[in-house]
Order: sequence, then structure tokens, then C-alpha cells
Amino acid sequence: MTDFRHLSFWHATVPDDLTPRPALDGDREVDVAIVGGGLTGLWTAWYLLERDPSLSIAVLEKEIVGFGASGRNGGWCSALFPRSTASLERAHGREAALAMRRAMIDTVDEVGRVAASIGLDIDFVKGGTVAFARSGVQLDAARAEVAEAAGFGVDLVEFWGQDRVRAAGALGATFDPTCARLHPAKLVRGLARALEARGVSIVEGTEVVDYESRTVRTTRGTVRCRDVVVATEGYGATLPATRRRVLPLYSLMIATEPLPDTLWEEIGIEHGQTFTDFRHLLVYGQRTADNRFAFGGRGARYHWGSSIRSDYDRVPAVFDHLRRTLGEMFPAIGDAGVTHRWGGPLGVARDWHASANYDPSSGLASAGGYVGDGLSTTNLAGRTLADLITGADTALVALPWVNHRSPSWEPEPWRFLGANAGLTAMTVADAEEKVTGRASIAARLMGPLTGH
Repeated sequence: MTDFRHLSFWHATVPDDLTPRPALDGDREVDVAIVGGGLTGLWTAWYLLERDPSLSIAVLEKEIVGFGASGRNGGWCSALFPRSTASLERAHGREAALAMRRAMIDTVDEVGRVAASIGLDIDFVKGGTVAFARSGVQLDAARAEVAEAAGFGVDLVEFWGQDRVRAAGALGATFDPTCARLHPAKLVRGLARALEARGVSIVEGTEVVDYESRTVRTTRGTVRCRDVVVATEGYGATLPATRRRVLPLYSLMIATEPLPDTLWEEIGIEHGQTFTDFRHLLVYGQRTADNRFAFGGRGARYHWGSSIRSDYDRVPAVFDHLRRTLGEMFPAIGDAGVTHRWGGPLGVARDWHASANYDPSSGLASAGGYVGDGLSTTNLAGRTLADLITGADTALVALPWVNHRSPSWEPEPWRFLGANAGLTAMTVADAEEKVTGRASIAARLMGPLTGH
């Protein structure tokens, strides 16, 4: 039997024994069948019942609720969206871009509100994000980010001078207050329990092999329904219908042993704060409720054929790189030990544009393509899909990600070559900026492909 506590630090510390729920026991009929027991599916179920408490809903999960990115992520409940506001403006116009930005900002508080309303202690503290500028090039990028945010007039992004930051080599930073630190496994597992209390059926150990209008086929039976919600994110690459609509890109994390309060005061990261810097090969971190660093980043390669395997979750070279990077940013941690190492796939659309889709004629709904920004965006997806499915005429159904169709990813070998070339380009871009002291040409060329 799988020991799900080994999946991540979050799974190891959630107050839940992670015993799988019973599997589907044959054919079934419901109003709504949800494929995937992560946050997209669970939030959709939550808000569907808010709109129409009479609905019968079944959530179908291959492993356990929160097995994937919803339970393993960095714990950033942020207002970040995969495409920048400037990119959304170019694609959809200024008003649509600003509406999307406002919706994302509101979503951070909505997650905290719902968790509090059902008595979930998810370590939610809205402390904002500090993004360190650790070189002249990064300092220019930080100032440009503050200026861009001011130009849109929605965000309250601040510039912090060198006197306010303590990361090694930091020349300044930006501070975005619209981010909360939380414990993702506590959220996803607690939300599932609250849904069951409201009558939602959640079956685990039930693999979906295919779906179509009004029908979901599993290894344990067929579910017939009025609406199908596909909420598989990176795991959509394993289903025939979505194999080339999403690319599973791996992100890996480490957690340190708990550190004393005196050390955190020296480091300058407060409870509730998340942090990053302006490098191109993304890193992200938080101070956990029990005073650990939970720190992650990209760097693991894409695997041929969009394959997903448990051994891809752990790459020793990437873990070593993360520990070195954390020590470089905060030398005061010395030889603090790493207690947990983990990773997993996130979902990337071909144009790095998340979407929430619904076709009333077929009853097929889906959301995803969060590129790692899903801890909050899943909540907005759930509200949006609930409005679309129930026919509500709200501001959410007019947002620019609604019924957005991203191009399909190229077939192999082009997908393999392109995805790993992008990873290499970001690595090269950081090295290029260190050597030249100027903004990277490689990063500028990759920008349109990564939503910037």
C-alpha cells in the first residue's frame, strides 16, 4: 500500500491519516461528475453547491484527494496569473486585463474567507511576497515591475530599498501584499471533508480512462451525468482527449528543519511572508508555521511523451541546487538540515494562458494551465465554472480566460526539444546576466512564449 505521507512535507504534516476513501463500486448517475480530486475539482464542487444545493456531485480521483500539485505546491496563495497583466492587455484589451487582475486579487481573500467559515486551520497568514533584486539587472527589473503596476493602477506593489532587505547581495526588493502563506495539504484535505459533509461523493483509487459528453469511464465503472468537469491539470497529459493540451513540467522543493525565532529575525522573513527573486529560472519560498524554510524551484527537465512517473519527483541534483541557492540567499542558516525533499508535475498550456471552459451543448467543462500559480487560481476557476454550469450571469463569466483555447503542444520530438530548450534558455539567461550585467537577450526572446 502506498505511503502517501512520503509525497511531500505537507502530506507528512497534515492532521489526517491519508487513508484512501473507497473506490467507485460500479456504474452511477449524478448531475455533475468531476475528474480529479485536486483544488480545481473541489472548489468547483463547493461553489456548485453554493449555487444549487440540490445537485448530486461525484469527484473521481485515481490516488487520494490532494495527491498532485494541489497538495505538494509551495503554499503561495497569491494573485499571480500565468500571463502578466501587460500580456493580457495585448491579447484581450486593457479593461479585460484589469478585470482579470482584480479577480485574482480578490481570490486571495476568498480562499481565507471560506477556510475560516468552515473552521479550517490552514496556517493562512496574508504577509505578502518579497521579491529580492540581487544584481543591477534584477534591480532594474524590480523598478520596472513597480512602475508597470502603478501604470495599471490596480496593484499596490512597493519598492523596498537596500535598508529594508536582508537577503545576501540584495540591492532592494519589491513587496506585493496580495499573497498569503498557507499549508496546501491542510486546505485540500479539509475542503474534501467539508464537501462530504454537504453530500458530495468522493471516490479514490478510481482511475478515469476516458470521458466524453455526459459520460466518464473509469476502471471501476461508468458515470453518467449532465455535466463533466475535467480538473486534472498536469495529469491531463495522461488522458487521450487532453494529451497535447497540457505539458507536465516538474517543479521540486525542499523543507529544512525548524529554525529558531532569533535566526528568522536575522533573516528578516516574517510569518506569512513568501519570497523569491528576479532570476529567470524561478525559485520560491515561504516561512512555514513551524519555522521551516519550504523552498522550491524549476530545473527538472521535461520527460519524453509527457510521461509522469513517481521517480521524476526526486532529482538529487536539483535538490542540491535548491539547498545551495537557499544558503546563498540566506547564509545565516549555516548547515541547517533538509528534512523533506519532493516534487511533482504542474500543467502548462502551449501559450502559458490558464483557462476556464464550458460548452453547454456537450456539458463538458474544464479549467487549468496554471503554470504553478494554481493554489489561488483554482478557487477562481471553481467559482467561474460553477457560474458557467448553472447559467449565472456574473462578472466572472466575462473574464478573458473564460473559453480561451490554447493551441495544442507539438508532437514529439518537437515538444521534447522545445520544452527542454526553454529550460536551458532560462539557465543561460541567468548566467548571461551575471557575466554581462545587462538584461538577457535569451530571456527577451523567450518572453513571448512564457506569458510576458
